[in-house]
Amino acid sequence: MDLTLTEDQELIKSTAGELLESRSDAAGARAVAEDPAGYSAALWKEVTELGWMGLGVPEAYGGLGSGFMEVCLLIEEMGRHLVPSPFLSTTGCCAPAIAAFGTEEQKREWLGAIARGRVVSPVLGRWDRAGADGVVAATSGEGAVLDGTATFVPYAQAAHAYLVAAGDPSGGERTAYLVDASAPGITVEPLTVIGPGRSYRVTFSGVTVPAGRALAAGAAPAMSAYGASATCAEMVGGAQRVLDISIEYATQREQFGKPIGSFQAVQHHCADMATDVLSSRFIAYEAIWRLSAGLDATAEVSMAKAWVSEAYERVCALGHQVHGAIGFTAEHDLHRYSAHATAAALTFGDGDHHWDRVADHLGLP
Repeated sequence: MDLTLTEDQELIKSTAGELLESRSDAAGARAVAEDPAGYSAALWKEVTELGWMGLGVPEAYGGLGSGFMEVCLLIEEMGRHLVPSPFLSTTGCCAPAIAAFGTEEQKREWLGAIARGRVVSPVLGRWDRAGADGVVAATSGEGAVLDGTATFVPYAQAAHAYLVAAGDPSGGERTAYLVDASAPGITVEPLTVIGPGRSYRVTFSGVTVPAGRALAAGAAPAMSAYGASATCAEMVGGAQRVLDISIEYATQREQFGKPIGSFQAVQHHCADMATDVLSSRFIAYEAIWRLSAGLDATAEVSMAKAWVSEAYERVCALGHQVHGAIGFTAEHDLHRYSAHATAAALTFGDGDHHWDRVADHLGLP
């Protein structure tokens, strides 16, 4: 296994980075902090026209035919420049699940729509037999009827459709359904804990899903796997940026007539941050590569999500140590990366959840 990026992948990454850096003042987290949508509609239109939305979509369905790794490289750059967008949830989570588990008709309809810029949000929740914080599906002659509530649904208000992982009330594996956002019985309530416009509580009350909207078995866990690994890429990008600005600050800020980067304690902090960033990138790339190759990545995805979530938070904490009080001010972006680290760590399962999955995979008590 060689995780070195190809020349084309390096070009995708560098080109995306240049574009996002030039648009960060208008589309970054600071710029859209008070925007009800939670992201820049202008940038979304631009990247759709550039083909980003169709990067991982096969050419037969209107895309460019690249892979999941290439999509995650774009997501990594979005994390590095802290650009909020439904890109991860749509192309990093829903699109690959539809491509892998959808019928031919579903792929023609939904992958083509995604390539044209349609937003699809994953609805996962924390479903159990009691239906708490999740959606259950009762089958009917016309398809299925969905009931329940899921929290922390990304960009639900902007979504044209939802990919809903709904459980059977009697237990068993969840089934993924493609649901039009305009279907009667859907209520969307914004949550402000993560940021305006970026996270919602979505309630399904007797929502009828026509026959032919269910994906094949295995789609629901695949949504979690793709989403978790794509989030790892986003966190790697954010951690890299925190390391970069911390090193830059350490070389410029002087104390006792010397740059603080000349002090051994600060050097140790930067070295520890660099170690966490590099290890996070490798473990994230391995999980992404295995998913791209169609290999079993159950353990790798959970190890990556658990490790990168904790490493990103450590990097931000050390970044604050290097920056001192300036990192907490509204004028500096470091505190925004810290908030992003906390939110991303909880997305698609936190560290404790994924360490438990790794233990179960290894047969540990």
